[in-house]
Amino acid sequence: MKQEMSSVDIAALIRELSPRLFDAKITKVYQHSPDEIRIGLHIFKEGRTNLVIEAGRRIHLTNNPEKAQKLPQSFPMLLRKHLSGGRITEISQYDFDRIITIHIQRGEDKTILLVELFSKGNIILLDADRKIILPLKSISFRDRKVVRGEVYELPQPQLSPVTATADELNEMFSNSESDIVRTIAARMNIGGQYADEICHHAGIEKNMPARKISDIGGIHKTLQEVFRPLISGLRPHIVYKDEQKIDVLPFPLFSYENYVKKEFSSFNDALDEFFSAVAVEKKIEEEASGKKDEKPGLFEYRMQKQTEALQKFKEEEKKLVHKGELIYGHYQTIDSVLKAIKSARDKDYSWDEIKSILKKSDMPEAKSIRSINPVKGTISVSIDNEDVELDVRLSVTQNSQVFYDRSKKLSRKIKGAILAIEKTKELSQREAPLQIRKKIERPKQKWYEKFRWFISSDGFLVIGGRDAQSNEDIVKKYLQKQDIFFHAHVSGSPVVLIKTEGKVVPETTLHEAAQFTVSYSGIWKSGQASGDAYWVLPEQVSKTPETGEYVAKGAFVIRGKRNYFKDIIVGVGLGLILDEGKALIGGPLSAVKKKAQFVLEIEQGEFNQNDLSKKMYRMLYEKFEDKKLIKTIASPDRIAMFLPPGGSRMKE
Repeated sequence: MKQEMSSVDIAALIRELSPRLFDAKITKVYQHSPDEIRIGLHIFKEGRTNLVIEAGRRIHLTNNPEKAQKLPQSFPMLLRKHLSGGRITEISQYDFDRIITIHIQRGEDKTILLVELFSKGNIILLDADRKIILPLKSISFRDRKVVRGEVYELPQPQLSPVTATADELNEMFSNSESDIVRTIAARMNIGGQYADEICHHAGIEKNMPARKISDIGGIHKTLQEVFRPLISGLRPHIVYKDEQKIDVLPFPLFSYENYVKKEFSSFNDALDEFFSAVAVEKKIEEEASGKKDEKPGLFEYRMQKQTEALQKFKEEEKKLVHKGELIYGHYQTIDSVLKAIKSARDKDYSWDEIKSILKKSDMPEAKSIRSINPVKGTISVSIDNEDVELDVRLSVTQNSQVFYDRSKKLSRKIKGAILAIEKTKELSQREAPLQIRKKIERPKQKWYEKFRWFISSDGFLVIGGRDAQSNEDIVKKYLQKQDIFFHAHVSGSPVVLIKTEGKVVPETTLHEAAQFTVSYSGIWKSGQASGDAYWVLPEQVSKTPETGEYVAKGAFVIRGKRNYFKDIIVGVGLGLILDEGKALIGGPLSAVKKKAQFVLEIEQGEFNQNDLSKKMYRMLYEKFEDKKLIKTIASPDRIAMFLPPGGSRMKE
């Protein structure tokens, strides 16, 4: 089974997502595992969705988001600080590599979220100058550092199979020491699967030495043919073997010619179905093998974090003392370096000039300098294969003292951490009896409560979408043969279903469903007093467009006769059920009055959902003696769930 996206997959996905995510607003960021984050988005005309990014494996929008952790980690919290409320200005692939850059602007601030899908992968937040604000994983190699404060260095560009010229191909093959298939796979960064595809279409023996290729023009033409779908149009699908998913592709390959395939309207949807299934299977395996530990209690968790912090402080203190000792131990070398840099600065040499001189110098002291930070006025020197940062304005003794002073601060933190651990132990022992008390469980949310909903006067459940995604979910997951499908004759309408359960639906319920559809559509927001709605049967609803057309998320093709309700007056009611099964309900006024003992009528007005919900809550809180009941069933956020989009007010 395929485990990660290829550079070809990324090129195909970016082709789809680039226009779709332009100006999308970032809401929140979550982290589900050491390698995976989820970014909440609001896309214009589509509504809310989620972008899942798993370092080294995948990136795509998902209809199957995992639940957020109750205690978020530091990385998503920092991303929220820099990205929440920002808008995506660009999403692109770097040079046909497995690197994606997402440019975000929030006010005057510009940042870049860079995603590495090669090797073990990484997710890195950069500032506008490509300096690393924070990486998901800090990595240091001899020739590459991905750590806070360093400028992110992109890898050397590869030859793109989409834009490569015949001359570039000729040079690539002429300088290769390998066979043709390995040369194409490595130098073009497309992997063996697509390299095999190219050799097959070109009619070339893949094990032939690359230097012996004579028909460069033929290979160039083959490249253009194989990768033409990336420009002209994709044919996304999942490949099955023995009823198991084994691959997901943006266009067909000859190697899967005789395999079973499931096609999709977008490559993103294909990726989501494929990788979400892989993730679910992985979790099942972990649970079956007992890898997933039970969540610790409050004090256990606090103790765990405090112990980790204490260990970190001790290790950092040890490192700082060691670096202070290193500086003293190489006093002469460091003194020579600092004096040379200070002398050059006193003679008005620029930092760039100093860097150039150091590169050409044969002095051992010069060779020890790893990097220079002109902004901070510091240099990084290698001493006994360890990097030590020095301030060029300070003496050797003063630089050494800097590390000792920092170690003393950590000593104080260590004492504080030890006291905190002792305090947590004391509290855990004191509160132990309380922890064995059973938690009072609240009634589980019914499946339809995540949508708009009401119970009609005749007792039928009616559900409606809140946005493009929930419209999509309602039709794909909940539309059954005996249901009735409603839609308003305007854009921005919810999908509405009457769940008939095979029963005959009276005219009163049909009329209430029509009013519900019109009231929660763009008609309310536009200020119109009435609008038209229609109903059709489930078999008339389809996601399959006519040839050459495209059906967006949350939209559908309706075929056949439509049954209209004309000039339906908009109107919404909210009610409190105060007898057994206390609850807040909403929907058409006639349906609410049938169920509720206290009813409020809502009409078009000047208050947005947030303001009106607070206003209504205050009124209910003052009116009813049972304050706890109002807090529980009619809080502002619960009231807002039943309010139409756009301005509203309570009717006198």
